[in-house]
Amino acid sequence: MKKVNKKTVGSVGEKIAAQYLSKKGYKILEKNFKCKIGEIDLIALYKNQIVFVEVKTRTSVNFGLPSEAVDFHKQQKIVKIAQVYIASSNFKQYQPRFDIIEVYLNPEKLTLEKVNHILNAF
Repeated sequence: MKKVNKKTVGSVGEKIAAQYLSKKGYKILEKNFKCKIGEIDLIALYKNQIVFVEVKTRTSVNFGLPSEAVDFHKQQKIVKIAQVYIASSNFKQYQPRFDIIEVYLNPEKLTLEKVNHILNAF
């Protein structure tokens, strides 16, 4: 099995996650929103919610499930970044929600095998 670039895997996963959300009726507001605290992969509107999405992409589960990489520290960081985004946006009236999307790719072709959308992950 050839070695795949983690950045490429992540980019493919984020693109798939954005397409998945769009097909489900979410309006993508931001991709890779950055501030001095860090980055959020996707920010979307869905009904009366502003959804902050961490995308985790894997080509195997040898080192655990993708969502397991979003530990308490990472969750707290995402919440702080979300607060920065909301404070500087016109979306203060929306209810925030934090989701994780796990994207599983074929390790050889980097093609989609499965998407697991975890609503209200934290």
